[in-house]
Amino acid sequence: MLYRLAELEDVLAEAPGLFVRYSRGLAADLEFGALDAESGLELPGLSARPLDPEPWWNRPVRDWLARQVLPVDRLGDLREGVFPWILRGRVVGRGPSGEPLVTDIELVTRLAECLLDEAAGVYRERFGLDPEYAGLLAGAHA
Repeated sequence: MLYRLAELEDVLAEAPGLFVRYSRGLAADLEFGALDAESGLELPGLSARPLDPEPWWNRPVRDWLARQVLPVDRLGDLREGVFPWILRGRVVGRGPSGEPLVTDIELVTRLAECLLDEAAGVYRERFGLDPEYAGLLAGAHA
């Protein structure tokens, strides 16, 4: 379990290619598979958010990680029994929202609630937005 963004940054520096996923865990995901909720189609992998900063990102890695580890869908991602975990795997496609779909998954670790609290604080400080509402603005300037 990781408790600080600095710990996550160290893990990523040692072994790039990590992703974060919110779910009931790898065992549950493997048991139930991945489905596109709207079409009902089976997806070829699990949706996950990449933790490696994009080449265009010229700000601190810590800022990138704060954005990536916060739940996208505050209500859906934080249902009872759902938690953030870090994984390594092979990207096999993109989901309906453009997110990477990952297979050949290796569980790396889980993220503690205090790490998410720290990420929300970094997000507020560095981006001047409340992370609770930032997702609503994601497409507003596109």
